[in-house]
Order: sequence, then structure tokens, then C-alpha cells
Amino acid sequence: MEREKRNESDMSFSRKRSFTFGAYGGVDRFTCGDETRPETAEENLLDSPAGDRKPFLPASSNQRDTELFEIIEKLQGSRIDEQRCEFPLPLKSQLLTIGADLPLILPPKLGGYWVDPPLQRLVDVSPTSSHYGFVPECYDIMERDREAKIYHKFFHSRYHHSFTAVDPALGHLVLSVCLEEEESKLRVILRMKECSLHGAFSVSLFPNIPSAVELAKMLCDRVTVSKFEVVSYLKAPELITTFDEHRVSPNFKFGVLYQKDRQFNEEDILSNNEESEEFKELLSILGETIQLQGFTRFRGGLDVCHGQTGSEAVFTSFHGREIMFHVATKLPFTDGDPQQLQRKRHIGNDIVALVYQEGQSPFLSDVIKSHFLHCFLVVRRIKRAEDTREIAYQVSVTAREDVPPFGPVLPDPPIFTDRALLREFLLTKLINAEISCYKAQQFSRLELRTRSLLLESLHAELCTRSQCMMGDPSIASLPSSEGPRVVSEGSGGFIENFKRAIRVRSHSFETLGVPRRIGGSASQRPKTEKDGEGDRSPGPLPADSLGPSEIRDQASPQEDT
Repeated sequence: MEREKRNESDMSFSRKRSFTFGAYGGVDRFTCGDETRPETAEENLLDSPAGDRKPFLPASSNQRDTELFEIIEKLQGSRIDEQRCEFPLPLKSQLLTIGADLPLILPPKLGGYWVDPPLQRLVDVSPTSSHYGFVPECYDIMERDREAKIYHKFFHSRYHHSFTAVDPALGHLVLSVCLEEEESKLRVILRMKECSLHGAFSVSLFPNIPSAVELAKMLCDRVTVSKFEVVSYLKAPELITTFDEHRVSPNFKFGVLYQKDRQFNEEDILSNNEESEEFKELLSILGETIQLQGFTRFRGGLDVCHGQTGSEAVFTSFHGREIMFHVATKLPFTDGDPQQLQRKRHIGNDIVALVYQEGQSPFLSDVIKSHFLHCFLVVRRIKRAEDTREIAYQVSVTAREDVPPFGPVLPDPPIFTDRALLREFLLTKLINAEISCYKAQQFSRLELRTRSLLLESLHAELCTRSQCMMGDPSIASLPSSEGPRVVSEGSGGFIENFKRAIRVRSHSFETLGVPRRIGGSASQRPKTEKDGEGDRSPGPLPADSLGPSEIRDQASPQEDT
């Protein structure tokens, strides 16, 4: 009887051995430390049959228990702590000293970012140095697509022909041919899903004008089609121009972060509400503080009707371009939300952000977790010398390692004393940074997908309209409108172009009578977008038109933050 009671007692203890993964302190006192019950183990060993006896190894058991509790403690860590990046202690490194000051930027411990100027170059640089290299009065702004306007410049106002085909290997092709009699040139553009090829050939090289297939093969020897279809739609030049210039946008949006001294993590930086006079002065250099209510120019995704994204923002015009700044301190602040998602939903969806530092705390390159942010410009206000009141600004740049370098080049040392020159440099650097970020792997893959969808839509539109012009009875009459626009002017980014391309292709398939799968209830209908509303979020995309990687890449902005 006593033995059965002891067995029942042991079973009750084993049933109570459970662990809580949500908080510390859930340690089973019967299975760890010196509280292990060797006498119970000996009794069990004596009571068990001879064939089932196993040697008792208390040392290995304690070791396993210790390893188990180490795993449990790791699992008990907060998820938000796991998402934070660890800020290294920079004071132990001699490379991080710049005249007793810390650098503006520190690369992450695991790498993945480049910093300009590099830390090695900053060793012998003093903020009070009087040496300056050549600083130009203006800087060159990069063009995202240098050949985007060739069609509009050389073809649109001249008599020309366009052709379409579907190549087994290259996919949809759109060819445009123009004869420039005044210069005896034959100008050709071949549009493929990867890129557009442009060439100009002297007419004297050919005894007869080459065919469309021959011209296409002269530009790309991978073309295998044997026939092109002529485009007879009268307004085809407008559709082709829209496709060619879908990457060209005069609008940009950038984030602006305010980092105070001893702020090393994302939560602290995004929780700043008060703006110092020095920070306001930098904002005045970047642009003008405007009231969002009723604002009619490029708004960069901010609400100009209901005040849901704050009441103020910073806006400027720069060499024919409109720039909206998402200033963290001017976006809505949410009590009880350490991540400040109302702010991060805008700044986390920008590709480039500017960080203003107040104090000597460096900015860690990957401190802001975002799928979109690829580059940061960091600005710190410094004094030129102790005995003068001259104010200067020190600038540094960091970007992900797959972002190619971009201009303008930082002066040596990277210090500016002239406000106008600083504005010219910062705005040019921000624009060039975004254009350069598009060449990163994540964005280049998404751009290729966007271009492929837009080209497919253009091909379908040209074919359908041309057949209607020829009176093909198999094609139903189209609406009087000119069909869905490929992209609206000033869309503000290729991500919106990608979402719009999905909807345009779906609309084109419906025009051709091709069935399309729609997730959800049968009452759902594809939404159309009014012209001039390029900033409005178009909503989720149909998953059936994308592969797994594309669905992940084009996730909605709020999900990506």
C-alpha cells in the first residue's frame, strides 16, 4: 500500500511539471538544482524489472535540465525585443573617434550596409578643420530612365508605324519605326519585358526599307518571331508614350527623423514630439511648412481632407520636382503604442529618409525596421570653433550594400556652412539616393514585374483597339472611353505603378472576354481609379496573378512596416 501511494505521489509530481512560456519564474523546483530527489530514483530503480533497469546518471540529467531551462528562457523573451537591433558599444574602438566626437553613423554588427564617408577616412578629420575640397555651386540630378522620352521626342510628332508580336522566348513585343527623311535616318524602338532598345540607322545602308522583323532582329538577335501585326489604332501614340514614361515621375517623398541624444532604438526616435529650434531651422532649409487641409499639390500619401495624418507637413519644389517630407514629429502620435505605427506606416514606406541628430549619439544603419527604407542621410549640427558662433552641418550617408553609390560626392571634410549650398546638396542627394535604390535587388525585381505587366496590358490594348478599327466582328464594341490608363501623372512611385498594372491587366482581360479568378465573395468587382488620385492606396492585389515571391514583395505598405 505504501509503495502504491508513493507511486501515485510521483505521478502527481510529474503531472505538475509544466512551464509557462509567457513570463519568467515558471521553474519546476522538483527537477532542478539540488532539489532533485535521488532517493525516489533509487526506489524506482529497485522496483523496476531487471531487464528495464538503466543506470542513474544525475550529472547528465542536471545538464539536460540546465539546457532545457536555457531554451525556455530564450523562448520567454519578448518578440519586440527580438526585433530590435543590438546597439554596439562604440567607445572601445579607436576608429570611432573624431576629435572627441562620435561619428554620425555606425554600420550594424552583421554588416549589410555601406557608410560614406567610411570610418577609416574619419580618423584624421576634425570638425573644425579649415580645409575644403572643391564644392560646386550646383549638383547634377540623376535621371531614372534616360531613354524614356525618346519616343515622345522623335516619334510622337512624326509619321511612324508601330507593330506588335508575341515572341516564344521574349514574350510581348512592341516595335515603333520612324523614317526621318530630313536626316535620312531610320529610328527604331523595340520594347521588351526586360528593357527597351533604341537604334538609329542610316537609310543608305539598306537597298530597301527593312521589314519589322528584320529591324527587330537588328536590335536584338534573340528575336525569333516571323511576323509582326501592324497597329492601326489612331490614339496608339498616347498609350505608347504612357508606357514608355511610366518610370518618370516629377514627385518624391522622403521621411525625416529626429534623433535626440542617447536615443539608440526605433521606439525612442519615433516617439519624439517636441521640435527644437535647431530642428525647425533644418526643416526650413529643406522646405516650407504647409497646412495639409485643402493642399492641392503633391501630397505624398498624406490626408488633405480629414486630418488623419496631422495638420502640417514640409513641402518644396526643386528644379521642376515636387517633394513632400514625412516629418515624424508632425505625424500623429499614439499613446500606448511604443512602435508608433501611425508614423511608421508613412516613414517605413519611404525609400530614403533624412535623420537630424541632436547630440553625439550615432545612428545605427538598420535601427529602423522596414522592407522599403534602403538609404539614410544623417545631418548633425556642429560648431566650427570654440571662439566663434559659426554654425555648420556635418553630413553622412548610409545605404544597403546592394544600393550602388550615387552623387553628389561628399566634400572632404563633409561639412557645410552655407545654407543654400546645404539645401542644394541634400535635396539632390535625396533624389539621387531614391533613383539609385531602385537598382537594389528587391526593387529591381519588382520593377521588372511591373514593366512586364504594363507591357502585357499595352499589347492587349493595342491589339484590341486595332481589331476594332479594322471592323473585326469577333471583337465586341468597346466603350467610348479610351480604356484604362496605364499610369496617372505623378503617381509618386513604381510601387503604385505595380498595383495599378495589376488592375489594368485585369480590366484588359475583361475587355477581351477572358475569365479572371477573384478571391472572396462573388459580389466583388475590380475598382477603377479616378485620374489625379495617384496617392490613394488602391487596396490589396489579386493573389492569383502573382507568384509567392511577388506576393511577398508587393505586400501593402502597412503590412511592410
